[in-house]
Amino acid sequence: MKLRHLRYFVAVAEELHFGRAAERLHIAQPPLSKQVRELEAELGVTLLRRTTRRVELAPAGEVLLARAREILAAVDDATEDTQRAARGELGRLALGFVGSATYALLPALAAALRSALPGVVLDLRGELLTPAQVTSLLDGTLDLGLLRPPVRQPELAVEVVRWEPLIAVLPQTHPLATADAVPLEKLSAEPFIVYPSHFRSVVHDAVEETCATHGFLPRVAHEVSETSTLVSFVAAGLGVSLVPESVSHMTIDGAVYRPLANDTAAVELALAWRHNDVTAVLERALNIVRGELRSRYVPVPRAAQ
Repeated sequence: MKLRHLRYFVAVAEELHFGRAAERLHIAQPPLSKQVRELEAELGVTLLRRTTRRVELAPAGEVLLARAREILAAVDDATEDTQRAARGELGRLALGFVGSATYALLPALAAALRSALPGVVLDLRGELLTPAQVTSLLDGTLDLGLLRPPVRQPELAVEVVRWEPLIAVLPQTHPLATADAVPLEKLSAEPFIVYPSHFRSVVHDAVEETCATHGFLPRVAHEVSETSTLVSFVAAGLGVSLVPESVSHMTIDGAVYRPLANDTAAVELALAWRHNDVTAVLERALNIVRGELRSRYVPVPRAAQ
């Protein structure tokens, strides 16, 4: 049974007139009559009762009309969905965020992606350290990551989208909590809450390097993987910390954020994806994410820091 036969039959069954059906289909009447007869011969039933005055549906024709409409509607839907998928309007996208970007960017990017790509199922994963994202990108669990370079795997494309200064996060009761800016050396004797060293956290290394330029290494009190936990520990008075500026979008009672005085330490935020596996969905998502980031941030070259 050919789809063409079904479309021709439905047109005649709905019009109950071969001439009007032929006009609707933009074909001549004789070929239309021939196609319907071929369908009847293939099924071995009479679908239409024809007289010189009228065309009527036979009982078998009534059954086929209902089913043919369903079949043709499903085919049309499948065609449309296939074309939408090819345009990147349908599919699935798994997107990861480092913890320090989760609270500033995940809500905004999720809203932008859902608005522009309502047919795409989003799998959003926050609080992922860069090494975990790299592993997930390589094994296909993630399609796109917002992470902290460096990323040295040749299979991954990395695009830096902004530089973020490191800022201090202090307990609200700390003597420097009301300062306009915090001289980092004033924190040299303080216990630090840091990201884990054993997971090769980029921010952990940046904090150590920044403190070293001020003549000390941070005295680590606690290592935590999640940014919300880190700030909560600071709020509880367990120590101080340095975090990327975007973390300041997360408000936790008892913790305050302050810029560093006379310091230009910064960390990169980058997009990463498998450069040989760019689907239509990913390509559209990349453009949406880039546009959203441009609207929120002005990228600052490192040399200008």
